[in-house]
Amino acid sequence: MAVELKGLTKRNDNYSQWYNELVVKADLAEQSAVRGCMVIKPYGYAIWEKMQRQLDDMFKETGVQNAYFPLLIPKSFLSREAEHVKGFAKECAVVTHYRLKSSDDGQSVVVDPEAKLEEELIIRPTSETIIWNTYRNWIHSYRDLPLLINQWANVFRWEMRTRLFLRTAEFLWQEGHTAHATSKEAEEEAVRMLNIYGEFAEKYMAVPVIKGVKSANERFAGALNTYTIEGMMQDGKALQCGTSHFLGQNFAKAFDVQFIDKENKLDYVWATSWGVSTRLMGALIMTHSDDNGLVLPPKLAPIQVVIVPIYKKEEQLQQIGEKVAGIVSGLKALGISVKYDDADNKRPGFKFADYELKGVPVRLVMGARDLENNTVEVMRRDTLEKETVSCDGIVDYVRNLLDDIQNNIYQKALDYRKQKTIEVNSYDEFKEKIEEGGFLLCHWDGTTETELKIKEDTKATIRCIPIDGDETPGVDMVTGKPSARRVIFARAY
Repeated sequence: MAVELKGLTKRNDNYSQWYNELVVKADLAEQSAVRGCMVIKPYGYAIWEKMQRQLDDMFKETGVQNAYFPLLIPKSFLSREAEHVKGFAKECAVVTHYRLKSSDDGQSVVVDPEAKLEEELIIRPTSETIIWNTYRNWIHSYRDLPLLINQWANVFRWEMRTRLFLRTAEFLWQEGHTAHATSKEAEEEAVRMLNIYGEFAEKYMAVPVIKGVKSANERFAGALNTYTIEGMMQDGKALQCGTSHFLGQNFAKAFDVQFIDKENKLDYVWATSWGVSTRLMGALIMTHSDDNGLVLPPKLAPIQVVIVPIYKKEEQLQQIGEKVAGIVSGLKALGISVKYDDADNKRPGFKFADYELKGVPVRLVMGARDLENNTVEVMRRDTLEKETVSCDGIVDYVRNLLDDIQNNIYQKALDYRKQKTIEVNSYDEFKEKIEEGGFLLCHWDGTTETELKIKEDTKATIRCIPIDGDETPGVDMVTGKPSARRVIFARAY
């Protein structure tokens, strides 16, 4: 086991600081010159690309197509759907002019007052309005439905308190926007995409999530229903990892998107929208990583296997290189990404610590004695356990090991979530347990008033009404009124 990285705060000492330091030290991202915005560095972007590629394939398997819509949205568009504009008004960045000019002293540039726009433009906080205005020209008949469109894009929402990946003013995401002939089809689409998000989180990110419905107070602005996947981080806080919204006919009516149905009658289409963002990077880091750095699930790791030679003479390096070449080609033939790091400008100990920090799932080390014995030392990043294995079966061994690591880190996260999920029946107990973190399963009377009181008192919110949760009736822990079922409360990012 490599020495713990110097300077990385331990999780138990200050979880928030540990996260912030790890993102920077692992070369994932850094703060930019624009306040609230981040620079995603190549290693961080490589993880995001793997996420993007996998999700894109999963979307397309359901018939979704990609398109792209403008970054700038006329201000008047945001006024058409009342709840929507209310939800985003305080976060909007506004473009008011279209030209700069040199200052009078010639030393700088200033906004040209003569170049004021007739109508201000909003940098998209989300694209429902511009997309539904476009759909009006695309949809005329039931034959044009369903319309299943996704875009990969950036959005901008002013944020005062930011944290890399988790909450930044500008972030990357995908946003799906679909149109349907019936309410039933639209609702089914919203649930279908929720299930895709859940499958991706668990199968690829190794992050166990709870699927549920948001309370009315926590819904997306303009939605009739918001579905969510909620993950639990290692500090016991919840993280909303993805949402899918049933929009009803709200946006279709706001932008007059109508179609002729099979009975030759005119009706408004039914809509969904759904999205995940670079916030998933935060979920990945906070669910699995440790005091040595990142722990990446093999399915999303940019480098799945690294091989480091240890040698004293150039002749040994050449022999190790020849031996390793077969291992590299065998791993690559299985689609496993592998790096042979024979750079001579860094000592092996530094390389070990660096690859642990970056969460590379498997490390192979070969020295002179290994060369003689036809063996290689194998270390798995999730447990830091080492084994010496024969080179003859090493390719199959590594393939199975990667599967085992993927399963192990998922199970570890799932066991932690189970341990930190408890039923609570009294408000006094709730106030005590919420300080310890975790998911609290509580009865709720269904009112926004009670929900807001709990949030004000404890900073805990309803994360979701679980789709597969306990539906046994009870009484609200605050008001004593009847409750249809338990919901999940937690403090959240």
